[in-house]
Amino acid sequence: MVLEVRLYATLRRYAPNSLNGIISLTVPERITVLDLVKQLKMDPAEIHLIMINGLGREFDERLTDGDRVGLFPPVGGG
Repeated sequence: MVLEVRLYATLRRYAPNSLNGIISLTVPERITVLDLVKQLKMDPAEIHLIMINGLGREFDERLTDGDRVGLFPPVGGG
């Protein structure tokens, strides 16, 4: 199945061939968000917010073909 993965802010370094942090990936059926994160060789501790098709989700969420996954790091500021 194919997913659209959007990496934001500092997480964009995991998609060095994408200028905007958006990548399309072919992954096995029934993959979870955590499986996806591991496939991208990312540290789950760097991810603060997971959005799937615009809704907040957790690492154990199973993905389906065509899902749009957004991964956000913690954000600081003041």
